[in-house]
Amino acid sequence: MRCWLGSLILTMTFAGAAAAQDTAAAPTLAHLTLDDALRLAQANSPTYRQTLTTVTPTRWAVRNAYGNLLPHVQVSSGFGYTGAGDANFGGGFTRSTSSLVSSDYNLSIGWDLNGRVLTGPAQEKARARANAADVGGAGITLRTEVSTQYFSALQAAAQTDVARQQVQRNEEFLKLATARHQVGQATLLEVRQAEVTKQNSDVALLRAEQADMTAKLELLRRIGIEPPVELDRIVLTDSFPVEEPHFQLAELLKMAGTANPALRSLEARRDGAGWDVRAAKADFLPSLSVQAGWSGFTQQYTNERLLLDQQLGTAQGQAAQCEFDNQLRTAMGVGGGIPDCFGAAGLSADGTTLLDPIRRQIHDQNSVFPFRYTGQPFRMNVSLSLPIFTGFGRSLRLAQARAQEQDADESLRARRLEVRTDVHSRYLEMHAAYRAIGMEAVARDAAREQLQLAQDHYRVGTGTSLEVADAQIAVQRAEGDYVNAVYDYHKAVVALEAAVGQPLR
Repeated sequence: MRCWLGSLILTMTFAGAAAAQDTAAAPTLAHLTLDDALRLAQANSPTYRQTLTTVTPTRWAVRNAYGNLLPHVQVSSGFGYTGAGDANFGGGFTRSTSSLVSSDYNLSIGWDLNGRVLTGPAQEKARARANAADVGGAGITLRTEVSTQYFSALQAAAQTDVARQQVQRNEEFLKLATARHQVGQATLLEVRQAEVTKQNSDVALLRAEQADMTAKLELLRRIGIEPPVELDRIVLTDSFPVEEPHFQLAELLKMAGTANPALRSLEARRDGAGWDVRAAKADFLPSLSVQAGWSGFTQQYTNERLLLDQQLGTAQGQAAQCEFDNQLRTAMGVGGGIPDCFGAAGLSADGTTLLDPIRRQIHDQNSVFPFRYTGQPFRMNVSLSLPIFTGFGRSLRLAQARAQEQDADESLRARRLEVRTDVHSRYLEMHAAYRAIGMEAVARDAAREQLQLAQDHYRVGTGTSLEVADAQIAVQRAEGDYVNAVYDYHKAVVALEAAVGQPLR
């Protein structure tokens, strides 16, 4: 989907002046500027997008570190079932039980506070800064790769133009040699030599065109899209003038010290290593833990008849005991007995059934599943712990954290030296590439003049075809070297921007 959108943005359909009068559509061309290529690469490059996937987890890691400073809350609830059977209480005593369903809930609040929790936000923010610098570095790398390949594609197109011009020169030379041979001023050998030179230039043009197509394919690959149209219809429209560089080395070095993503990433990691040391020291401090919670449960028998029968048996036993007590009181002449033992035990007058209020009470007490919880008392626990001896584990972790901090310092120092060296080297390469352009321009102009003289001498009969062929080879080489010098300069500027860590033009 992203590739399709990138191709849609890249492709621009236009019609020529003739198309305004004719319904035939003009060829569909894809005009691509360097800014378009960079924008599309940021949206479609697989390598760059893989780097972006680390941003969201890093942000959540910072939020999680802050969240650890707050109490954590947990709610749980469950349901259970127990089948019917005979419960064995030991000593040969068993009792028939009904199947039952149960439910429970638990709400707990906890707060754990220690040195590592307190240093966690600073550690994660340092890692987030390092990740942001890594993403910025990936963006610089992407910009460098796409820009360099864009210049390589322009360079290949310019070399194709040079080869095409050479074909035209060789065609003119072949015509001239043929015309001179027809009037007897040149030999057949010179004609054959011109034909061979023409064929060689055709082959060189074919190879240059192939290199041009390959450079465009490589550019699209680095952007991360498929070719929207045929390769020969993709037009790179940007042109870059050659201007004398006015960058100051001291200013570039200062700029690299603050803008280079690799340096900023290592600085953030060094800060994170410092916080790791603080966290390791915090292991020697006490830790506080607070736990509080509420809970409840339900338990309901599915066979309510068994509960009624058990209650009936208990009530009948109570009524029998009551009557026995009454008889004993009467025999002893002591009053104060219970006049209605069955009613007092919740039985009917004949003592065979439970009274309706008792039955309803049993039913109401049993009908609790699933949400008529029986609450448990509130519980809370506060503890303060201080490890006294842990087998030197804390000392080991502190020593390892300090070693990592030292490693981070040395890595940062080494990288800073590497960046300064890289900037200085790229700066010198850029100036050398700029001076080479002037030299190659002089050589190109001299080669063109040499070719013009050789052609004039051959035309009037004072020169040889071999001199013309050598001059043509020389001018093609000189023009190609000039093209290479121009784009080597532009690539040197891109390399300098990569070393500094930000665009310079």
